[in-house]
Amino acid sequence: MKIALCIKQVPDTTDIKWTEHNTIQREGVESVINPYDTYAAELALNLKSQIEGSHITVFTMGPTQAESMLRKTMALGCDSAVLISDKKFAGSDTYATGLTISRAIRTVMPDFDLIVCGQFAVDGDTAQTGPAIANFLDIPQVTYVKDCIDCSDKNLTLTRELEDGIETVKVSTPALICVMKQDFETCRAKINGIISAAKKPVRICTMEDIGLTPEKTGIKGSPTYVSKAFRNVSTHNAKKYKMNTADSVQLLRETIEKHSGGCDE
Repeated sequence: MKIALCIKQVPDTTDIKWTEHNTIQREGVESVINPYDTYAAELALNLKSQIEGSHITVFTMGPTQAESMLRKTMALGCDSAVLISDKKFAGSDTYATGLTISRAIRTVMPDFDLIVCGQFAVDGDTAQTGPAIANFLDIPQVTYVKDCIDCSDKNLTLTRELEDGIETVKVSTPALICVMKQDFETCRAKINGIISAAKKPVRICTMEDIGLTPEKTGIKGSPTYVSKAFRNVSTHNAKKYKMNTADSVQLLRETIEKHSGGCDE
């Protein structure tokens, strides 16, 4: 099985900076692997271990500093990596990002069987990029994936975590899946994997390499316009009291009376 694993570097939440277009600045900002993508990588590696001859290629779109993140993923057991990087990609929204990544996958790995993404990215939380990639490649998609309970080169049986329960679905490849956060800790790279990853090449794909034009990517190719970006600041004045139940009831009654002018029985 040929697997394309899509991961994203997200800025450290304590170090977010904004560009003049109200998009997140990624160049020169300390970044980490998107947490949901670590679980996507775990699932992809599990599939590789179950299906003989499988190969995982990791894709990410971002500045050159994202190469270190790709090497960390290869150290876990992924086979190759592609960095989709061009200054013309800066400011891409989920639509332009989905188009760009889909073009890169089609260029580098035209005979892919499966694309694996994290369900959300913690810097945007839109859950739109994975479905956008599937749309541009015209393949089926399964979102909110919790686990893969059966797999082969042609079919996957997956469980989905929904608001009202767990759903089991079967999908034929080629397909795309978006993986939820799991209840276990992901594996860590071993020293041999780190040494091996340091020696592997990382392929760079520019705008021209994947056949895009400036009008199709970056700010120009993004229909979404961010009018304002700001940090949410809490303004409530919460107070904490330590008391028994009777005192708590009386305090609650007095608070209601103070703000409503009375307390109905």
